[in-house]
Amino acid sequence: MASSTSSVITLNINGEKYTLPVDHRTTLLDALRERLALTGSKKGCDQGQCGACTVLLDGRRAVSCLQLAVAAEGREITTIEGVAEGDQLHPVQQAFLDLDGFQCGYCTPGQICSAIGVIQEHAAGWPSAVTDDIRPEAGPPPLTAEEIRERMSGNLCRCSAYVSIVEAVAQAAEAQPDAGRAGLGTEPKEAVV
Repeated sequence: MASSTSSVITLNINGEKYTLPVDHRTTLLDALRERLALTGSKKGCDQGQCGACTVLLDGRRAVSCLQLAVAAEGREITTIEGVAEGDQLHPVQQAFLDLDGFQCGYCTPGQICSAIGVIQEHAAGWPSAVTDDIRPEAGPPPLTAEEIRERMSGNLCRCSAYVSIVEAVAQAAEAQPDAGRAGLGTEPKEAVV
């Protein structure tokens, strides 16, 4: 008896529900771009190494080229198209504009989604590889340029706009100092078996 290789799934993207049939091997990135015409997330390396396809899954950063669409069912997916509030840009988007945090713009959607996740992770007290004091009682480390560079290191910019990107993330973090304290807990979630 042959098993089915496709399913009809419902994805919750930017607050809207989309129902579509997908092959089980379809990545979230391909479903977004090719099936739903949400082309803000870019296909760069298609191997999870460049970050151009970064989206937020339940508020956490994810490279959508490595995420299967069927595994994203039931999760809150936020793409670059969904980070603004109507005509009001997200503080990260505004900071990227203010500080020229982009050049060609190809990596910018992934950079912005990643920066939103970085700011939330930092506000929740999550350490990075360069955090000096990782004790929970120490609280969030200062969001220095070194911290931002480390936390954003999964997002590559071929134009090398890194200096402006770091400045934009710092400005956006200052604009929303408690970002992510609610909803991005510091406790790991239990695995569902």
